[in-house]
Amino acid sequence: MSPTVAPLSHFYAVIPAGGIGSRLWPLSRAEAPKFLHDLAGTGSSLLRTTWERLTPLAGADRIMVVTGRAHRAAVERQIPELSDANVVLETEPRDSSAAIGLAAAILERREPGVVIGSFAADHVIRGARFFDMAVREAVVAAQTGVIATIGIRPTEPAIGFGYIRATASANIDGAASTLTVDEFVEKPTQATAEKYLASGEYFWNAGMFIAKASVLLDALAETQPEMHAGLQELAEAWDTPDRGHVVDRVWPRLTKIALDYSVAEPAAAQGRMVVVPGEFDWDDVGDFASIAKLHSSGHKTDLAILGEGARVLSDSANGIVFADSGRTIALVGVTDIVVVDTPDALLVTTTAHAQRVKNVVDALRLAGRDDVL
Repeated sequence: MSPTVAPLSHFYAVIPAGGIGSRLWPLSRAEAPKFLHDLAGTGSSLLRTTWERLTPLAGADRIMVVTGRAHRAAVERQIPELSDANVVLETEPRDSSAAIGLAAAILERREPGVVIGSFAADHVIRGARFFDMAVREAVVAAQTGVIATIGIRPTEPAIGFGYIRATASANIDGAASTLTVDEFVEKPTQATAEKYLASGEYFWNAGMFIAKASVLLDALAETQPEMHAGLQELAEAWDTPDRGHVVDRVWPRLTKIALDYSVAEPAAAQGRMVVVPGEFDWDDVGDFASIAKLHSSGHKTDLAILGEGARVLSDSANGIVFADSGRTIALVGVTDIVVVDTPDALLVTTTAHAQRVKNVVDALRLAGRDDVL
């Protein structure tokens, strides 16, 4: 459970809830992306657990969700506490710079000086107390004018995550564990990941960013001036009757670029980026191998079975099965198997090849098979 302490003052949490999770096809679709599913076996969707994780930090009335228009009804069903003022709808996906930047621009206009924290809707975190501590320390750091992120201490040489290198203390009062970011690095090879793990100088990049909204916007103005101008125009119209036509005109013109590239990497190069080590278990459940690991007790005989009413027979098989078709699935003598059986699509692969599922989605898109995407 999270600590029973008061929410942070002058803090707003932002949940970007976008992306289709193409490596989790056919479970994750455009109309039902992964954040709307219970992938961790908690009984709640990833989005709902993210909301519950952030409520003790911000308060239920100070959490904003940025999502697609098509997902509004599903988001509001899962989070009935979410107020209309805190729902920001995208007409089409424009990546994290636009989504988080728009939230920052709206909130800065409503509450000048506010500190915001961006936390993806589709991550699994275990260790709420340590997550809470890390966010509170990051907010203290952000109030000094730097941009903070929370880095996860790697437990294995993972090649599916980006990394953050940090070696020296940031020397911020009240944020003793905070380090100055030396650089962000892309997903490494296996050999490079092993070196990162052995060095002790690297953290997994969990994509959590905490900063004053004004600082984030200033950083965008430096690297993406046209986007910054568009976001300011949107924010000016947001709480007025002009919102609709301004969004339709401005939003599609915004550049598609991740916040890592538009803000985080440039800020690190200028010495204005810090990282708080996160001492909690984290996974972005980016593929079926990640889900299998979440449900594994470490035994080679584990077979994770997900889906309501799944009918699975297993003999000397391990891996993960998601069944939602009503069919009986029998697995005999297969290892590290991934089976996803839905009414209109069937995926069979292995955990070792889970990252390649995205290639199937790309091929279906090229073939015009939007009916199964």
